[in-house]
Parts: sequence; C-alpha cells; structure tokens
Amino acid sequence: MSRNFLIVDPEDGIEVLKAFASPARVKVLKLLHTQGPLNVNEIAEALGLPQSSVSANIQQLEEAGLIRTEVHRARKGNQKICHSLFDEVLVMFKSQPEDASRNMIEVAMPLGLYTSCEVSAPCGLCSTQGVIGLLDVPDTFLDPGRMGAGLIWFTRGYVEYQFPNNSKLMNGELASIEFAMELSSEVPGTAADWPSDITVSVNRIDVGTWTSPGDFGDKRGVYTPDWWKLKGSQYGKLKSWRITREGTFVDGMKISPISLTDLDLDKHRSIRLRIGVADDARHPGGINIFGRGFGNYDQDIVMRLTTTG
Repeated sequence: MSRNFLIVDPEDGIEVLKAFASPARVKVLKLLHTQGPLNVNEIAEALGLPQSSVSANIQQLEEAGLIRTEVHRARKGNQKICHSLFDEVLVMFKSQPEDASRNMIEVAMPLGLYTSCEVSAPCGLCSTQGVIGLLDVPDTFLDPGRMGAGLIWFTRGYVEYQFPNNSKLMNGELASIEFAMELSSEVPGTAADWPSDITVSVNRIDVGTWTSPGDFGDKRGVYTPDWWKLKGSQYGKLKSWRITREGTFVDGMKISPISLTDLDLDKHRSIRLRIGVADDARHPGGINIFGRGFGNYDQDIVMRLTTTG
C-alpha cells in the first residue's frame, strides 16, 4: 500500500527537526501512527503523561506540520482529535548545487484546464466554494466553471492536459520528464480497500499504470474545505510518474520499459498528459484527482523537465 512521505532538508526544516528533539513528541507520533486518530485525553492516558504536557507537545507537532487536529463536540465541551499526516519522515541533504534549477523547468497545470475529456458517471467536479454544474452528468466536464476545479472524479475514461514542450528551450540533453499529482480511487462514499488501475499516457503512449489501494475518507484532507462532506473522498496519494532513458518509474520504482526515446518529444510542439481508468482495467475502481484547495497536498498537476546539461 502507498505511504505518505515527508522529505526534510535540514536547512529548511528546522521546526520539524525541533519537533523530533523530544522523546515525548516522538511517542505521540508513534502512537497516532499505530492507533489512528486520538483525542488529547486518550494520548495522555496511553502514554502516562500529564494532559498539560501532551497539549503543549501536540501544539508544537501541529506547528511543525507533522499532525493535524480537529475540534469536535464532546459530552462536556469540546475535544481535540489528533491525526498523523505521514508514515515516514526522511531527512535528506541537498545533493545538487544551487544552480541545478537551471537544468529543470517546472510547469503547474490547474486541475480544470484539461483540453479534452471522456468520462463516465458517477462523476463530478467541485471548486473550493462548491460543486460545479451537475453531479453524475458527464457533459458538466465541459462547463466553463471547470477552470476553478480543485477536485474531479469519474468512474472510467480520462482527462487530458496539454503542456508546453519546453524541452526545446533548455540547454543540454533531456534526462527526464516527471508528472506529480495527488490521486485516489473513487467509490460512492469512501472505501479504504477499493483498488483502481490508474493509467498515465504521454502523447497517447501509455507509460505506466499505478493501482490505487482505495478511496480515502478516514480523516479530513489537510486542505479539503469544511463544506465538503466527510463521507466524500478526502485525500489521495501524491504519485510521481518519471520517464527517463531507462524506462518509466512511479515513486522511484520501475513499472514500464517505456522511455524518453519512445515518446519522441522532438517531433511534438506540446506534451499531452492523459490520466484515466481504461475500460479494460483489471481494477476499474474510478479516480479522484486532487488539486489546489483539496487533499493533503496543495498543488496542481506538476510537470518537471530535467536536462543533463
């Protein structure tokens, strides 16, 4: 099953490192990771710590971005429910020189800016303010309001985005093309065990399929707006498709022999990214695509081109 990672550079993540400096805070994180969401009293009881001490540590963990809290009504007043955000935290030093960014161009594509689509119901779109058009009506995907979409979902079919082919503007030989996006399966309501084969293609060539384990609704997404019902899809997994001269990789694991040579980018003015669930998918469990304002990662669909020069 996919896991949520946080990669920390010591130069930029001082607050995160400070949060790990306390054995008590580490115990809180481990407890939330193994037991799931808990309130402050439950944490204090499980760890044998004073409630005041736990509250202070919870505040520091939240400020460091390692946990998320929600205030719920209780029998007497309110209670703060704490959620763990990451399965693993990796500390990594920058291995590239400061001018390495000169060898990379990044383009962020708003979720609703697809240039073509073909979807089947159940399906829908919504912005951070509300639902766009009509639910479960595929023609709604042509609504001009789609430009503000922060979440889209459908059962089968695809959406396609047209990125500029900036590789022709870069110095050196193209080393990789990467697409990063937050995804999950789609089921009416939510279901943690609901696999779906999500396929990515570039310029109409299928580069690889990732099987999403489920449609996640156990806790509210970090950026998902309060008006969005808790019974709806809340967040996904941040996945990265990276195509190099050696093949295609998802999160560093090779899944396909399709390489940059197969894409023949020099002959194309644009780079067309298609994301979808095929009609003949072994696990046709639908798809949610999360953009800015929804899910656990406040980002659009991102393309990165990297050269060797």
